[in-house]
Amino acid sequence: MMKWRSREESSTRTDTRSLREQFAERKALISQYVPSETQAVHERVVADLKRAGLAEHAAAAGAQAPAFELKDQSDATVRSSDLLGKGRLVICFFRGRWCPFCMGQMEAMNAALPQIELAGASFIAISPQTVKQSFFMADQHRLRFPALSDPGNQVARQFGLVYRVPEDQQSIYRRVFINLPLVNGDDSWELPIPATYILERDSTVLYASASPEYTERPESAEIVQTLAALR
Repeated sequence: MMKWRSREESSTRTDTRSLREQFAERKALISQYVPSETQAVHERVVADLKRAGLAEHAAAAGAQAPAFELKDQSDATVRSSDLLGKGRLVICFFRGRWCPFCMGQMEAMNAALPQIELAGASFIAISPQTVKQSFFMADQHRLRFPALSDPGNQVARQFGLVYRVPEDQQSIYRRVFINLPLVNGDDSWELPIPATYILERDSTVLYASASPEYTERPESAEIVQTLAALR
């Protein structure tokens, strides 16, 4: 398992490198320290999801996004209709605070938050983890945006992003103490594939990026540039 930075470390250092650079470093560490048979299982799961066409069946540009209301890390209710009433909405679906690639993306979007808001948009992140887990995540990483809990992946399912973790990958997660039933508060072993959306005020999807390849995410700069171009 990779060591998470403490709150003190998080508060004194912001990684200004691109996600591509950060993720390349993390992938190199995985290649060096994670057993090859474990890496092979993760790679097979990604390949299987690609063959199944999960991303191709997910909500795409031009689709109408569903309305939703979810609890944030403070247990407050956040409604998509309220956010869209103020302007465009950027949504990141992520797997959970246990995923270092997810947290790299969350920190990058956190750093870009002023630019997102300057472009007249709001930003939220959605995962299946419990409110308590979202609170721990937001506190540790000093996140300044709503981190919403999506019980049972109900909203992610409406976006077409949900899959069930296969048995052999479940065994790997258990061995490294990634207890999804505890983290997510249910026994489904379901996760969303990572996805980023920009919604127009009428809920039309203006931008969509979804992929089973969890080690690749859109750069925050790309999201900011897209918002600027839409203006």
